[in-house]
Amino acid sequence: MTLIRNEWRLLVLGPTLLLIVLAAIFLGVVNMPPAEVLNVLLGYGSMDASLIIGDIRMPRVLTGVLAGIHFALAGLLLQTITRNPLADPSIMGVSQGATLAVTIFLFLTVYMFNNDPNILYRLPVQWLPLVGCVGGGAAGAGVYFLAFRHGLSPLRVTLCGIAVGAVLHAAAMGVISGWGTARLEIVMQWLSGSLYARSWDHVLFLVPFTLLGLVALPFMTRPIGLLRFEEDVARSFGLAYRRQFSLVLLLACGLAASAAGAVGPLIFVGLVVPHLARFIAGPRTSLIMPMTIILGAGLVTLGDLIGRLVGGPEEIPIGVVTAIGGAPVLLALLRRTVRG
Repeated sequence: MTLIRNEWRLLVLGPTLLLIVLAAIFLGVVNMPPAEVLNVLLGYGSMDASLIIGDIRMPRVLTGVLAGIHFALAGLLLQTITRNPLADPSIMGVSQGATLAVTIFLFLTVYMFNNDPNILYRLPVQWLPLVGCVGGGAAGAGVYFLAFRHGLSPLRVTLCGIAVGAVLHAAAMGVISGWGTARLEIVMQWLSGSLYARSWDHVLFLVPFTLLGLVALPFMTRPIGLLRFEEDVARSFGLAYRRQFSLVLLLACGLAASAAGAVGPLIFVGLVVPHLARFIAGPRTSLIMPMTIILGAGLVTLGDLIGRLVGGPEEIPIGVVTAIGGAPVLLALLRRTVRG
C-alpha cells in the first residue's frame, strides 16, 4: 500500500507542475485577462499580448523549468556519490567558478568601455550563460583533477571542492569589492540568481544540456545506486568505480555549470530538492529521480512567480525566494531524518 501511495504522489506532482507553469504564464506584473493569454497560446493574440507572453513570460518560465531540473539533478547526483547530505553544486566549486568567470568577464568589458556613459547597455550580457558555464565547468574539472591525483574518493572530492570553491569565491569578491560604482548592477543581479530578462536564447542554451542529462540518466541508474556504497562494496558488484564516479561527476558538473551560467547560482535548489524528493518518494529509490526533476522545475518556477507577484515591478530575485523558503524546509527535513 505504501508503494502504491508513493507512486500516486508522483502522478499528482506532474499535473501540479503543469498548473504552476500555467500560473506563471497567466500571472505577472502586467495584468492580462486570462482569455487574452489563452488566445496568445492558441496563436490568436494581439501584438502586445504576444510580446508579453511569447517573448517575455514563456522563455522566462521555460528557462526556470530547465534550470530547476539541472540544479536539482546535480544536487541529487552529488549528494549520492559523495555520500554527503549537504552536497550541492557549490561543493564542487561550480557555482563559485561561474561567479568568478562572469565577474571577470563583466569587469573586462566595463574596462574596455570605461568612458562610455551608456556602458550598462553595451555590456554583452548574451554571453553570460556561456561564460558562466565555462567558468563553472573549469572549476569542476579543477576539483576533479586535484582529487584524482591523490585517489578519487567522496571525502577527497568534497575537501578539494570546498577548498577550490573558497578560493574562487574570495577571488570573485575581491574583484567585486575593488570594482565600485553602479556598474555592479548586472553582476549583483546575476549573483542573486534571477530569471529577469531571460529570453529564448537562454532556453536554447540549456536544452542540449537537459536532453543530454535526461538521456544519460537511465544508463547511469545502476552505477548511481552502487556509488552510494564504499568503493570496495561497489567493486564487488562489478562496478568500474573510478570510471563511473567520474562520469556521474561530469554529468552533475555539466548540469550545474550550464544552469549557473544561465540564471546564476541558485544554491538552495540543489540542496533542498533532493531531500524533499526522498521524503516524498519514501522507500522507492526508483521514484526519487523523477520526483527530483519535477520538484526542481516546479519550485524554481513557483519561486520566480512569487518573486514577481510580491516584488512587483522591482521583483524579488529567485535566489532570495528559494533561500527564504528552502532554509526552513531543509531544517525540518533534516530534523525529521535525525529523529527517524
